[in-house]
Amino acid sequence: MLLDKIYYTVDRLEGDYAYLKREDDASDELKCVARALLPSEIAEGSKLVYEMMEYSVV
Repeated sequence: MLLDKIYYTVDRLEGDYAYLKREDDASDELKCVARALLPSEIAEGSKLVYEMMEYSVV
């Protein structure tokens, strides 16, 4: 599981945090992530991939 790619969409940005929606999960639960851990160029609606403990824009 740690080496799998997980795809997210940025649902919303609030201050220093981003709320991410997992693309392969049907639940409404969002993941709260500090923006310092994410690429600086993200915006609401951006597509991200989490791989090898790092987020990058798709």
